[in-house]
Amino acid sequence: MASFSVLLLLALFFKQTLCLPTSRVIEIDVDGGRDQDIFDINEALGLDLVEGDILIDDERNSILGDEYRWPTTIPYYLEDSLDINAKGVILKAFEQYRLKTCIDYKPWEGEPNYIGVFKGNGCFSSVGNRRVGKQRLSIGNGCDRIATIEHEFLHALGFWHEQSRADRDDYVTIMWDRISEGKEHNFNKYSDKVSSSLNVPYDYNSMMHYSKTAFKNGTESTIVTRIPEFIDVIGQRMEFSDSDLLKVNRLYNCSSSLTFMEHCSFELENICGMIQGSGGNANWQHVMQVNGGPMIDYTTMGKCEGTGYFMHFSTATGMAGHKAYLESRILYPKRGFQCLQFFYYNSGNPNDELNIWVREYDEINPEGKLRHMGGIKGEPQDYWQFHHLSLNVSKKFRVVFQGIKGAGVSNGGFSIDDINLSETKCPSHIWRIRNFTHLLATSPSGAGGRIYSPRFHSSEGYAFQIGLYVNGVDSNPGELAIYFHLASGLKDDRLQWPCPWKQITGLLLDQNPDIRRQMSNQRSVTTDPTLFETEADGSKTYFWDDPQKVGTLVQDPDGTSYHRGPGKGTNVFLTHDRLRSRNFIKGDDVIFLLTMEDISRLTATQPLPPTTTVPNTTPPNTTPPNTTPPASELCKTFGCENDGVCVVEEGNLCAVGKDWWFMGEKCQKKGKSEDTVIAAVSASVAVFAAMLLVTVTSVYCVKKKLLLKKK
Repeated sequence: MASFSVLLLLALFFKQTLCLPTSRVIEIDVDGGRDQDIFDINEALGLDLVEGDILIDDERNSILGDEYRWPTTIPYYLEDSLDINAKGVILKAFEQYRLKTCIDYKPWEGEPNYIGVFKGNGCFSSVGNRRVGKQRLSIGNGCDRIATIEHEFLHALGFWHEQSRADRDDYVTIMWDRISEGKEHNFNKYSDKVSSSLNVPYDYNSMMHYSKTAFKNGTESTIVTRIPEFIDVIGQRMEFSDSDLLKVNRLYNCSSSLTFMEHCSFELENICGMIQGSGGNANWQHVMQVNGGPMIDYTTMGKCEGTGYFMHFSTATGMAGHKAYLESRILYPKRGFQCLQFFYYNSGNPNDELNIWVREYDEINPEGKLRHMGGIKGEPQDYWQFHHLSLNVSKKFRVVFQGIKGAGVSNGGFSIDDINLSETKCPSHIWRIRNFTHLLATSPSGAGGRIYSPRFHSSEGYAFQIGLYVNGVDSNPGELAIYFHLASGLKDDRLQWPCPWKQITGLLLDQNPDIRRQMSNQRSVTTDPTLFETEADGSKTYFWDDPQKVGTLVQDPDGTSYHRGPGKGTNVFLTHDRLRSRNFIKGDDVIFLLTMEDISRLTATQPLPPTTTVPNTTPPNTTPPNTTPPASELCKTFGCENDGVCVVEEGNLCAVGKDWWFMGEKCQKKGKSEDTVIAAVSASVAVFAAMLLVTVTSVYCVKKKLLLKKK
């Protein structure tokens, strides 16, 4: 069980900031107030890896050639050493690969080569498929950001860093005198015989690019971009850039991504193959503006002359009850669940309706059968609003937007724009902050500029919210800071406390109209029910306990009172420069997408396959040399666990006695006949027996006392 006292010591070691205005922790900064890049984390741990985070097993091999590619479905194994929060973020990273590429990930089922993800010292990976059986990839402390994980898996897929390209000197200047002594090798560049650019232009925005201060010996930049405007762009760790995705899709011959289904911004006259459905007495119109609003579309916000279309259903004319149907092209689902996201503008009457249906096709319903999925109705607003809706379709289908004119006077109607449909899970909640540029201009740093989201509730009933420092904390102004809090709610007496293993994710939406091109920024924290502080009287106060016990009584502007628990998050969520570099602020607003999900299943060990294929450990295009040293030398480099001693013997791998045996790579696990895990032992008998039949010079460990007894 972890205590706050232990956490404080860890904070000193990992430079994690704990704000302690009283004896109780109010906010834990998981980043210690420092926006450390992958290379900063590894360097602080004393790692001297190639290019800062690349593990070289033998020699630098080219990624050129099919032998270094993985299959498009890559087996993985999440080791128990990983933090639970890291496991959850890894699965989120896999979803981004599925959404934006044809690369899929599946739990290891005995394939000869797979990626073993573990918690090592730092963040690192090998480049390409090394064909060594288990290929290790480390997600250590501070590495559990989604972009960091995506970065390391890009290495595993076969990609080097962007600034190591053969043509890099045309785009950046390496300031060799500003690089820390002994770190110059990290700025090597490689010929096109080692690393291919895949005919993609140099990308300052790549998540595989070093930041401007990588391996610096002072305060000045070690990399200077030849186009000055990109000096603060390089080194982004938000999401894949367009070029990152283009290179992955070219290397792996992807013609489409796995979970993406449809996007439409209505800029073309064919409106993405959508049709006017039958059964209505009105039509949706393809327009650039509406007298009653909106006057501009959401895609371009009216900034591009001659573009900026959207679809509009007018309720300014016609009779109450008049309907219009806009239907997507036919779509073919694979996963059985989908997320529909779009922007809408309501300039009509409070009685007008926008309904979303699916038209499903099967042998019984060859013309399709409508099924209602949700709807929008309410007071008109003078701005575009974001909406998402979960679908659960397993048959071929169309998405249907139905507009219905309600009773009463209307000056406009319903408009829709920037539709995205993907086979992913929808976020649970939306927090839209209006007039954000005004907040940036007027909010002080520190607590005076901190705002809180409304309370949201998870599907289980836990209430939570996020606190946002608009202009950063006092010690780190100019950067968004974000903290996640539990809050008291109506179902607290029926919930489990301390709150066990719920992952809260806050995603600041990059409002690019195409979901595949969005470079949103997100962070996740997980409620650890074992985290506690020991009070002076010896009692324990759990960090994620019922907010009514460990929180502070607060009051919303509307007068609602509740308790807010302590927070966990980061002071370095996003710099203001990066905030302005994408479409995070659009129409003067920002949008946070929030989710709280149960990840307690990840506390269990990932099942091992019942049988495994012997891995191919031979590097591609090489003949395996005889590298087995003499028997007398084998024990010098072989580490034994559990007070074991090294034994070299013909005919087996681990020592076996009358009522005991050792198992594991280094014989680190002992089994005894009196153990109650009969089923587990029985399941391994076939593999174990096969091992005993192999006649090789083997190294194994045995307990000293057993060895002496045998003697």
